[in-house]
Amino acid sequence: MDFTKLTTYLNSLEEAYGVHGLDCKVMKDHKTVYRQMIGLSDYALSVPVTDYDLYEVYSCTKIITMTAVMQLIEQGKIGLYDELAKYLPEFAEMQIATDFILGEWPFKWPTLASPLVPAKNKILIHHLMSMTAGLTYDVASEPILEKKRETDNKAGTREMIAAIARMPLICEPGTRFSYALGHDILAAVVEQVSSMTFGQYLKKNIFDPLAITEMYFKVPESEKYRITAQYMKDMTTGVIAPHSGNIFRLSDAYESGGAGLACTVDAYSMVLDALANYGVGASGERILWPESIRTMSKNWLTDQQLEDFKKSGKVGYGYGLGVRTLIDGTTSKSPVGEFGWDGAAGAYALIDPIHNISIFYAHEILGMITAYSEIHPTIRDLAYEALKDK
Repeated sequence: MDFTKLTTYLNSLEEAYGVHGLDCKVMKDHKTVYRQMIGLSDYALSVPVTDYDLYEVYSCTKIITMTAVMQLIEQGKIGLYDELAKYLPEFAEMQIATDFILGEWPFKWPTLASPLVPAKNKILIHHLMSMTAGLTYDVASEPILEKKRETDNKAGTREMIAAIARMPLICEPGTRFSYALGHDILAAVVEQVSSMTFGQYLKKNIFDPLAITEMYFKVPESEKYRITAQYMKDMTTGVIAPHSGNIFRLSDAYESGGAGLACTVDAYSMVLDALANYGVGASGERILWPESIRTMSKNWLTDQQLEDFKKSGKVGYGYGLGVRTLIDGTTSKSPVGEFGWDGAAGAYALIDPIHNISIFYAHEILGMITAYSEIHPTIRDLAYEALKDK
């Protein structure tokens, strides 16, 4: 396997895109076949990237949340077609904003003052997983801000989700694809079913079995010096400037199932490796059964919902349960059935259970849209070119 082209490409990313530091790891059959750490991890640009660095992985959290939910579905404790209100009664009667046009850009999320009508459809568990529940991603909504004030920013996951239940929907559940807070709500479902906090559940049922210790919803004070410098790209000017924080951690005690985790590349790669090997990690422990992974990674979208999803720019992909899934093999050097997701600061996860391959790439620049349309597909294709060159 010759990864020279991939290494050359990764080395070009600072000049081409302003990526000061990155880490890329490729695994096959539980073994690391490629690892490249390039650049510098601090704002002063003086400390080299190492495998000790922690990254905000944002929406890559969703893959782990889906793994937790699928575990509980395997056990019969959650049903894919169950109504959400069976677990969280506050979602029994939802309201839809009638003045929101899905797909229009730019847009403003609806508010409690928007014209509202009662929803006819009920939100089902699989709607939350496939982003078809009609929810928004408004992390600065009135109910959320109100709950933060009421609790001095200490609301737990279950408490904050009750506030999210007051937010208007933007369409009937089950009808359209809209990227939203559904996975955060599923974290509360996990809490309700398991009688644990979401973090406790993940530790007991995913992290401990895979021997993962470097995965945090809240990085301990003693470890914060390891957090990789984060930047934000201004979408208007293109200027990349230092940035801090994670707006998806809605309170000090909130554990976001959609975007809350920080970890090392090695830690996250252990989860991907287990899923790429049909649920069995390098530790020998099983976290999911093959049928669950097949269910999670098949396309769940209707034709209309696929049209909505195409606006994300993920060419050749449909959307499964919390993951993109490749449905057009002519657009990629990876195989149909390869799946994964990405993160707001540029993290990229790929899982290929057909060939037992996983790829995890991390850099820390928010607002860089080209990471998804250019950098990630190029990393994918160059990695597969090397993997096939034996």
